[in-house]
Amino acid sequence: MKILVLGADGMLGHQLVASYRGRHQVYGTVRNSLAAYGAGSDHMPPVLLSEVDAKNVIGVADAIDQISPDAVVNAIGIVKQRDDAKSAIESIEVNSLFPHRLSEMCIKRGVRLVHMSTDCVFSGDTGGYQDNDFADARDLYGRSKYMGEVCGDGVITLRTSIIGLELNRKKSLIEWFLAQTGVIRGYRKAIYSGFTTLEMARIIESLLKGAPAQGVFNVSSEPVDKFSLLCGLRDRLVRNIEIVPDDEFVCDRSLDSTKFRQAFSYMPPRWSVMLDELAAQIRVRDGVEVGS
Repeated sequence: MKILVLGADGMLGHQLVASYRGRHQVYGTVRNSLAAYGAGSDHMPPVLLSEVDAKNVIGVADAIDQISPDAVVNAIGIVKQRDDAKSAIESIEVNSLFPHRLSEMCIKRGVRLVHMSTDCVFSGDTGGYQDNDFADARDLYGRSKYMGEVCGDGVITLRTSIIGLELNRKKSLIEWFLAQTGVIRGYRKAIYSGFTTLEMARIIESLLKGAPAQGVFNVSSEPVDKFSLLCGLRDRLVRNIEIVPDDEFVCDRSLDSTKFRQAFSYMPPRWSVMLDELAAQIRVRDGVEVGS
């Protein structure tokens, strides 16, 4: 299968490339010039199209036409941790308008599309959100991502959340955790039902290998609190960090993915399995032994 990953240098994008190369023809786009990336990286596809910006629709269309993929995965997005997430214009253009433009491009060309949304379309006030629940996000990020959810012939939006390693920015939860020493706080009332990027890569691959489908789907694992999540990763890496439970911050964005599980016969792995895999990835990337 020929797969084009938009945003191949992001947290999800680079994992998709690493997971799929060897089994599929993987191509990728990045916004920066090729000079910004090291040659021969296992996390970069053999064919990497540089300076492809979501704000330049013609450039994106040219990239799709050049590769002529069977499927496109849109891993481009302005996330909360980025400085430009504060810009309404940037967020709406990339998170809201671009997915609709991309969807039209793919439908017109008969190319399948998987677009990534987020559990942040919900406020986190209640948890257990179902697919048709009102998206009650109160911030720019959540609202802009909700407006960018797309569906159509061969177009799927996955409403979910991911944790994993990064190539460049290193501002996500896991990269933050790996940079910590001493004592940190772990939120016992912050409930999470996302996935590692490695498992999300498997989910997307399974969808693309199956019959074409369409729709917006909640995709979730079994809920876990972030205190337990970080403790589980710490214990696997045997890191000398004290995680103090904190019950002041309360947020439950857990999703009900019954619809997705039934439609695609999917059963999420246990968190113990996903954390084992993530810990192994960290040790390989950072070249560290257990307990170091």
